[in-house]
Amino acid sequence: MTGMRFMPKGCGGRRRNPDEVKRDGWREQGVLAVAVDDHRLTWPEREMVRQLGEKLYGTAIGAGTLFLPINAGVGGFWPLIVLAILAFPMTFFAHRGLTRFVLSGKSGDITEVVEEHFGVGAGKLITLLYFFAIFPILLVYSVALTNTLGSFMEHQLHMAPPPRAILSLVLILGLMAIVRCGQGVIVKAMSVLVYPFVAALLLLAFSLIPNWNGAFFASASEGMPLPLFFKTLWLAIPVMVFSFNHSPIISAFAVDQKRVYGAQAERKSSGILATAHGMMVLTVMFFCFSCVLALSPADLAAAKAQNISILSYLANHFQTPVIAYAAPLIALVAITKSFLGHYIGASEGFQGLIVKSLRGRNRSMSSKWLERCTALFMVLTCWAVATFNPSILGMIETMGGPIIACLLFLMPMYAIRRVPSLRQYSGQASNVFVVVIGLIALSAIVFSVMP
Repeated sequence: MTGMRFMPKGCGGRRRNPDEVKRDGWREQGVLAVAVDDHRLTWPEREMVRQLGEKLYGTAIGAGTLFLPINAGVGGFWPLIVLAILAFPMTFFAHRGLTRFVLSGKSGDITEVVEEHFGVGAGKLITLLYFFAIFPILLVYSVALTNTLGSFMEHQLHMAPPPRAILSLVLILGLMAIVRCGQGVIVKAMSVLVYPFVAALLLLAFSLIPNWNGAFFASASEGMPLPLFFKTLWLAIPVMVFSFNHSPIISAFAVDQKRVYGAQAERKSSGILATAHGMMVLTVMFFCFSCVLALSPADLAAAKAQNISILSYLANHFQTPVIAYAAPLIALVAITKSFLGHYIGASEGFQGLIVKSLRGRNRSMSSKWLERCTALFMVLTCWAVATFNPSILGMIETMGGPIIACLLFLMPMYAIRRVPSLRQYSGQASNVFVVVIGLIALSAIVFSVMP
């Protein structure tokens, strides 16, 4: 999941040439080439659809992937097998539902479609929820980046890291310096980093094959009490939702599919989504299984307790030069990329909330002061949370995953029951599945208040 920009500039209805497409940031991420079989499409339209398919794949594989093996594998064999089975349907059906919802509107992105169907108040609520879906993730990456660099300095560079408050402040200020270079620089940097990041993950997954052992399979024969089994799945599903989420790009994807394909947009979109999500799941789950098979459930529990990504733990666990040095560097690059992408979305959402609040009171703020207030808020909150060092997986389980579930799983299914143009999709078994997964992810909040 990247920023909160739902539709690129200039996506209103006219055809854009390739230079415009590239300039407006559509090449932000990409790996997957999507075949377009409609000979009537012009080259710019074919290129646009291909880029959109690429973004779906590249956006979903980010820093969130680095925490999935820990939570998915810590419960042992059977929970991971169930999660692997659920991965594709929960990703595909949920994002297809959101795509259908955006396509149901007369025009515009997701916020405009919400306002069209449910009113202006609902549109403001969705904007607020998107901010609170993105902002906690920014805090998660602040903690993860601090922990990753601290672990790298201690275990690989054999030097004592500075006090946590100083280390986190330096990191946050360094990231803000990159932000000051402008959004165009961030987009270009993320575009460049996506390809080597995915390649590095796959190479690392293959390099772990010689270290595969039978510890993971041993847990299958030991058995697992049903209450513990369901609790493990209960807490792992929000992390799955978080790791595979790329809902912000869905809005732009649906808008452009409607422009290109018209009445055939839903059918064409479903095909692209199925292909992209199939590749996402295969890539991420292969990496996940490779990490889990190279470790034991006890190792994964230790990684969770240390509050570090799977790559940092692998670097500390295996002393081979490639894994010891490459893994934490890959993690640093991935988390930095994801932090910058989420900063764009979080800052835009925060500024939007301020503007709407002031507008309601017939007041305004200059863009310069708005940017300063946003930067100050982001620095102070990220620094404070990174210094405090809360559980990364705990934040995902109780904040990121549940809020994303409301927007991605529950809201589109509610619309299918309420919006006349979406009634054609009602009564499908996949809808029930999406609602159940969404409710499970949302209910994980309950765990945070349980004794």
